[in-house]
Amino acid sequence: MRWMRWIIPSFSHAFRSRTSSTAPLVFGSHVYSDTSAVFYEQRGNLPYHALALEKEPQLSEDERQDNAVDFLLDDKLRTESLRKNRRFEEVSAVRSLAVEAESYVRRGNAEERDRVSDMLIDSHGRRHNYLRISLTERCNLRCNYCMPAKGVELTPNSELLSQKEIVRIAGTFVAGGVDKIRLTGGEPSIRSDIEEICEQLSSLPGLKHLAMTSNGIVLSRKLPRLQAAGLNQLNISLDTLVPAKFELLTRRKGHNKVLQSIDTALGLGLSPVKVNTVVMRGLNDDEILDFVELTRDKPINVRFIEFMPFDGNVWNSKKLVSYMEMMDMIKKKFPSIHRLEDHPTDTAKNFQVEGFQGTVSFITSMTQHFCSGCNRLRLMADGNLKVCLFGPAEVSLRDAIRSGMQELDLQQVISDAVKRKKAAHAGMFELARTQNRPMVHIGG
Repeated sequence: MRWMRWIIPSFSHAFRSRTSSTAPLVFGSHVYSDTSAVFYEQRGNLPYHALALEKEPQLSEDERQDNAVDFLLDDKLRTESLRKNRRFEEVSAVRSLAVEAESYVRRGNAEERDRVSDMLIDSHGRRHNYLRISLTERCNLRCNYCMPAKGVELTPNSELLSQKEIVRIAGTFVAGGVDKIRLTGGEPSIRSDIEEICEQLSSLPGLKHLAMTSNGIVLSRKLPRLQAAGLNQLNISLDTLVPAKFELLTRRKGHNKVLQSIDTALGLGLSPVKVNTVVMRGLNDDEILDFVELTRDKPINVRFIEFMPFDGNVWNSKKLVSYMEMMDMIKKKFPSIHRLEDHPTDTAKNFQVEGFQGTVSFITSMTQHFCSGCNRLRLMADGNLKVCLFGPAEVSLRDAIRSGMQELDLQQVISDAVKRKKAAHAGMFELARTQNRPMVHIGG
């Protein structure tokens, strides 16, 4: 299904108003204790309103000011791109909505960054053009950093997003400026309608990149059809090159199948094929140099990920191997490794060993966060929108669309959630004490 771009008539204007009632609102299967109403008034017509649902109270003025100060103090991560984006935001605030909507169609590649609508711009000027969609909570592995040893309680199928709902919500985001979607899980490749989902998403006007993160167990035989359906970027998770250790880390067999999926992806011309490796002290930190060696003759991007805390994964700072520690280790063996230019919204710090085909990257979420350049939002399998991986706040888009909510109202719900996104996460020790979902529920 093709979705029309979001165009609001220029004769409309909007203003916000807090509701005076303090009674909790029951919406779908959720209860919301704090609700803001957004009123749209059209000249000559009766007003109507859309409810913006919040599972987390609005920040006080002092908290907003504190967040703003923290954000400004993060000088190393304040990039030139974000400063330019803020200047654009100030200009676009005084332009009519009709001119802004028309510009989505006419703007060229040189101004592609300005395509993002106000719906996806947060209060810190960050533009969110990247949506991660979890297709399922089910997985055919049991990785110890992702899923508790006792397993997780799965959401009933009736409460998960259907294919039609996924495409409808994705269409709203793409119309608002999202140009990259990544499919995650659980394990997205085990969903029976994965090819149809890829085909429908890739046909959305304005979407440039359709990516997937997979564990590779059943991916190899499906990958040619997925590529034909529009999949053009791929990350494969692999935390060890030792088969016996693979079974220890994942509690399942299948190491050779993951390697086969990597080779299949390379054979299909996907480049680079990204290999995600969560590094944990005492488990696989002794293989860091072996993973770097993989990039010698193959266009692989090995991405070392700092161990992050989520519910049930028994995170401990002693298990964390920091980016700097990994770099020191690599430099001793590969002194010619050098930094590559990073995109302002990259989560990774990118490097290459001189003469190697592939590259090496580091996801430094714990020791050097990259919150100021964050352009990502997450739609979980149960339809909840999560604006920050580490934040507990969620908004149910599933309940919104199942209630019959109209498109403009849905856009406002999304906009209000994005506007509440904090400047940065709380830091690894505070995160370890904060309740959050298991990674298999959030989507890897």
